[in-house]
Amino acid sequence: MSLYRNRRFFSGTITALCLVFTACSAPNDVERMVVLSNGEAVGHVIASTDSRSVQIDYVVDNNGRGPKIREQLVLSPNGYPLKWTITGSSLFGADVDESYGWEDGEARWTSQADKGSATTAAPALYVGNDASPWSLGLYARALLAEEDNALDVLPSGRLKLQELERTTVGAADTPISIYSLSGIGLTPQLIALDSSNRLFAKFDGRGVVVRDGFEADSDRLQSLARELGNERVESLQRELAHRYDWPVRISNIHVFDPVSGRVGETTSVLIMDGRIAAGAPAGDEVVIDGGGGTLIAGLYDMHAHNSLRSGLFYLAAGVTSTRDMGNDNAMLAELLAGIESGELPGPRIALAGLIEARSPYSARIGVVAESLDEALQAVRSYAEQGYSEIKTYNSMNTDWVGPIVAESRKLGLRVSGHVPAFMSPDDVIVAGYDSIAHINQLMLGWLLEPGEDTRTPLRLTGMKRAVDLDLNSDEVQRTIALMRQNKTAQDTTAIILERLMKSRAGEIQPGDVAYLEHMPIGYQRYRKRTFVPLTEPGDDDAYNAAFDRLLEVVGLLHRSGIQLLIGTDDATGFSVHRELELYVEAGISPSDTLTLATLGAARYLGQDRELGSVEPGKLADFFLVAGNPTEDISAIRQIRLVSKGGAIYFPYEIYEGLGIEPFADKPAVSLPEKSVN
Repeated sequence: MSLYRNRRFFSGTITALCLVFTACSAPNDVERMVVLSNGEAVGHVIASTDSRSVQIDYVVDNNGRGPKIREQLVLSPNGYPLKWTITGSSLFGADVDESYGWEDGEARWTSQADKGSATTAAPALYVGNDASPWSLGLYARALLAEEDNALDVLPSGRLKLQELERTTVGAADTPISIYSLSGIGLTPQLIALDSSNRLFAKFDGRGVVVRDGFEADSDRLQSLARELGNERVESLQRELAHRYDWPVRISNIHVFDPVSGRVGETTSVLIMDGRIAAGAPAGDEVVIDGGGGTLIAGLYDMHAHNSLRSGLFYLAAGVTSTRDMGNDNAMLAELLAGIESGELPGPRIALAGLIEARSPYSARIGVVAESLDEALQAVRSYAEQGYSEIKTYNSMNTDWVGPIVAESRKLGLRVSGHVPAFMSPDDVIVAGYDSIAHINQLMLGWLLEPGEDTRTPLRLTGMKRAVDLDLNSDEVQRTIALMRQNKTAQDTTAIILERLMKSRAGEIQPGDVAYLEHMPIGYQRYRKRTFVPLTEPGDDDAYNAAFDRLLEVVGLLHRSGIQLLIGTDDATGFSVHRELELYVEAGISPSDTLTLATLGAARYLGQDRELGSVEPGKLADFFLVAGNPTEDISAIRQIRLVSKGGAIYFPYEIYEGLGIEPFADKPAVSLPEKSVN
């Protein structure tokens, strides 16, 4: 299917003057946009333009968090920023103070991520680090003025714009065009522009920013954006998923056994009909030389929020199975169907249906219930749709927890999630939760005072109190004993806590060092920012020390016999590798860590007959690394091959297709002689 189609006649043409911002803006012109999540308004973008001056107010309040930004711009005659200030607070309340200026051939900028300058004869296009969605329209207009719709930008990198679709919206058939804007993040950003080339909508996996007054069109627009995104990823899938007409042998390898924790002698593994075969045809087969590397069963991410963009990243990282812990349910259903049909790339997905209760702090995701009856109906609906688990969230009504657990048990569903505000981990363990989501949700039960509200950013900022946590205290030991008695697992997501608690402006975190330079400049800058507010003296040291204590808790849980579920709350795949490294830093051996990430997760989900180890008869889900991760867990990052059900992916090709510098080379592939012309 073509990437460019005309659904409706797009009347008129855009004049060249409208490519220049000031020619399209009347004095005191105001653009208003609404931020929607799960169909509910959670914020706004208001941009007021007077001649070449623009003032922007950007506020999001969703799940007790969100950026709150004020921007001021002065634009050149061709719509480039001459001055740009961005102030306010980021997702969890950390200060934002960014500035850019161009004067007399010199551009200078300061952001959370970096500080620099460049000599340019004329104003250049600067890409903001903490800018509001309005900036996407600014970039698009600049790109439309270029012959090839591409432009080198500051601080570095190159943006490119591609038109995908023209359609109309609203009762008046307002014409819009949908574009793919690439070069900022890990994957292209889909945006819509109106006939004056102003931003009309911005799309992401679980929400949309749309022109005020067109909220009723958001579902159709999101569906269209998903369809367009699918077309791009389907094209990549056809190119990158190698499905051979012969059996496939991975030769010259060592296989990791998650039961013994050891790597075996040199051997080979044969794939036939999507499974690992016990026997071996001696004749026609594809032979892939493993180069003496290690073959490991596919990794699990036990705290995922899958999206269209996450599939290839997961596969390139050796993640062939996930547990989705809450999502846009309609999007997830479409994604799951595409993955199961083979049209879309991605891991296998075990479904946990999220149920939240209505409050001023509700997360707008999954089902937001107004009553216990609605919550119980959501449990039944999820069961009918094939979900295997129910997840609760911070605003869950404490009186509903017991009935939700009882209804879930009746229908054969597990229950997991956050510890609802004003409950303790002990409460939910006794109530029957099978696992607790996030290590901080467990630890806050030992750190907060009764009545403190975890629906707010306190669920993160309160973690700095862990500096003084005594792991031998009665309350810590009592909770661990309850977990052991009730067989309650812990979904750790230590990586996301590291990213939040150890984030510092301008610094690369240890977990990002191994891969960040391979990433697009926009993502590099995003990772070099502060998320936690450092407002009190000693906060910096407190967060760092508290994270060290968090790792001690991870190690203590493992030694105490608590099942750990390796999860990330992220979707890049790189974060799974870092989670494994953090387990080793917590004192868990590399081999035990690999077992937890493979067979241990498969057993928890009841999938160990088919997955979790490289054995004859099981599904051919595994990956090949160059070294031996049982000796150095970081060898897990050098992945050369991934098999998911016999479809072979080479991460080298995936990263090249995504515009990312690869991390490891491809193994040699030999086809049967009769296949060679």
